[in-house]
Amino acid sequence: MDDTTLAGRFAEGHEDGFTAVYTAYRGPVFGVAVNLLANPGLAEEATQQTFIGLWRNRARYDPQRSLAAWIFGIARKTAIDVYRRERRQPATVDQEPEIAVEAFSAERLWEVWEVRRAVEQLPPEESAVVRLSHYYQMTHSEIATSLGVPVGTVKSRSHRAHRRLAESLGHLHEAPATRDDPVTAGDES
Repeated sequence: MDDTTLAGRFAEGHEDGFTAVYTAYRGPVFGVAVNLLANPGLAEEATQQTFIGLWRNRARYDPQRSLAAWIFGIARKTAIDVYRRERRQPATVDQEPEIAVEAFSAERLWEVWEVRRAVEQLPPEESAVVRLSHYYQMTHSEIATSLGVPVGTVKSRSHRAHRRLAESLGHLHEAPATRDDPVTAGDES
């Protein structure tokens, strides 16, 4: 189903339209939420609330507009609401530190979406390693334990996955580094 058809089916309230939207955007929406909240549990909650809000407010969606932009806007607002709700709760010893919420531009949201989409297109064993490493900040040893494979297998899967991601996401490459860039500053001859 192309984006225009998908948007139309969703806006009309067809269940298959909602299912397709959820399938296509659940990963990127979770990515937006986890980037804003830095807490996978809260990000899951924000993701669920986002899709509930999308369904309830589908009549407000204009199918002529970008579906992705509308979804990411609601995802961002929902994550901020979750963040504010958590901030209002009394602090406890176990509570995680406050998280700075930054506003992302539409371009940044698109880049996040492109990365999430590329990760979803990886072979499942490589995608799992990337998700555990980057979304949950797990070490190679922790990933190996979680997946029940040797650490060397995790490292090789990670290497292959990152090589594939670099190839598929080359269009997101930033402008060449400047002399002020600490990574390239030592490369001068």
